[in-house]
Amino acid sequence: MATSVTNLDIHDIARASATYGVERYFIIHPAPAQQDIVRRVMSFWLEGAGAAYNPHRFEALTRVRLADTVEQALSDIHILEKGRRVYTVATAARTEGSAALTSYADLRSRLESETDDAYLLLFGTGWGLPRQTAEEADFILPPLLGPGQYNHLSVRSAASVILDRLRGH
Repeated sequence: MATSVTNLDIHDIARASATYGVERYFIIHPAPAQQDIVRRVMSFWLEGAGAAYNPHRFEALTRVRLADTVEQALSDIHILEKGRRVYTVATAARTEGSAALTSYADLRSRLESETDDAYLLLFGTGWGLPRQTAEEADFILPPLLGPGQYNHLSVRSAASVILDRLRGH
């Protein structure tokens, strides 16, 4: 099952990525029609009238890449990072899988260390990450929890909160 890519998710997560120093933001979607939507939105902001209209959005969207699968994104990262070790980090509204649960403080410390390691944060939409993706991740972050029982943030909200916890001052 795959959900639709929204225009807001594309540029809001790109803007959060730029704000928090994320080098690349991969949109991973298997459906060609959804990939076409992403390409059209990207084209407007990177090549069309939007590029001149909003240079800040242009800057943020230069970080966005499109991939069919997590494996393709990892392959692209290995090429871009010249073979550096890439850890996958799953995020979810619920805890699942056999990945090592890590705290935000521990992952933040890893990100700030002087190693050459790279990290791919995986966010899901709709029903969340596929179970197999979460199970295969190197780490999983705890869910974002509010004071009540309701727990269903949009992916762009969750990405912003998590990026702030990992990279904010």
